[in-house]
Amino acid sequence: MTEQRAQDGQSRTVDLGGPVHYVDFGGPDEAPTVVLVHGLGGSHLNWDLFAPLLREHARILAVDLPGFGLSEPGHRLATVQNNVTVLDRFLREVAGTPAVLVGNSMGGMISILQASRRPETVTGLVLVDPAVPGPRQKLDARVAANFAMFAVPGVGERFLAARRRRRGARATVLDTLALCGLAEDDVPPRLIDRSIELVDQRQDVAGMDRAFLTAARSLLLLLLDPRLLRRAMASIRVPVLLVHGDQDRLVPVAAARQAALRHPAWTYLELPGIGHVPQLQVPDRLAEVVASWLDETAETRATA
Repeated sequence: MTEQRAQDGQSRTVDLGGPVHYVDFGGPDEAPTVVLVHGLGGSHLNWDLFAPLLREHARILAVDLPGFGLSEPGHRLATVQNNVTVLDRFLREVAGTPAVLVGNSMGGMISILQASRRPETVTGLVLVDPAVPGPRQKLDARVAANFAMFAVPGVGERFLAARRRRRGARATVLDTLALCGLAEDDVPPRLIDRSIELVDQRQDVAGMDRAFLTAARSLLLLLLDPRLLRRAMASIRVPVLLVHGDQDRLVPVAAARQAALRHPAWTYLELPGIGHVPQLQVPDRLAEVVASWLDETAETRATA
């Protein structure tokens, strides 16, 4: 295992069938373990503003899935299903205890599948704008155009490479934030700088592109045929907190509303005026909600 100091925690890399990087933000020994799972194109940095605010209430680990952040992809396929397998090993071999999973976007989908398949590893779920099936509706035009290109072999690869050459690291970071509903002024400059540095740090750029597109195509297939995800959601027996911004362009709020109706035992909170990444847009609000939910569900989670 390699280790170095991160902004607000210890940056570590372990071998789980290939390198998996994570940040250990620490927390009280007797507190529950919380594992933060990023979305498509994300990394541990997606939790940089949120994790320190929750540290008094939990032991917090933020993982980079293979092909994202500082987890170099190598020969691994970054499908949703394969990432569930990696997350399972992370929970067993790194977290070392059943954990609360906090998953954003694709990370929410992966967390749902993990809780369904390996319920002994999960004591609770916090789903933050998760990629879940919803009613058929017209998608945001830019989102639809991007995913149409991602879906076509060869086209997606050329699109990502051309965008990187044309736009550069800074513009790529700002474009991603904008798609998630954030302007440059909405995020601390240090986080933007660290995000740019992360883009420049990646060694296997072609592999990272391949991992992104593999994950995107896998995610789309699961949403186009939602039976597997719906069965997984129906099988969950641990407490669930579902939080969704009503201005999310990537996962329409209608999907969260439908999930809340299908699962009335879940706690549902809709955030007005908020986009796809509440943990970056309103980290204080989200941390307050999650901390309260952890307290309220402590007894139920202890028996899960």
